[in-house]
Amino acid sequence: MEAKEAKQLERFLKRLARSQLLIIDELGYLPFSQQGAQLLFQVFSDRYEQASTLVTSNLAFAEWNTLFHDTNLTAALLDRLTHRGDIYQFNWESLRFQDSLNRKHENKSKKSKTPSAKKG
Repeated sequence: MEAKEAKQLERFLKRLARSQLLIIDELGYLPFSQQGAQLLFQVFSDRYEQASTLVTSNLAFAEWNTLFHDTNLTAALLDRLTHRGDIYQFNWESLRFQDSLNRKHENKSKKSKTPSAKKG
């Protein structure tokens, strides 16, 4: 959207097209406008069968309509992303959350092993 507003969209799209791998991390974490959805569709469409694109998201495909504001656009996007692509679905706890729990557990263990001061 910023590139479009700065009248640099074509230049930005060409730069993205030159990348062998484009990673879109946590798609859907932040909402975007309908115009933003259409621009992202254009990026994915331009890369279709030309270069690799990796997308991570916590949303199931059925929820992507809420992101792209248009059922037909969402269907076309998913068609391009999933055709000849690999889909990996993970159903585990967040690694960051698990790491945080482990650190809290370690801190409690260290405190309980510390000898207490003797009363005199």
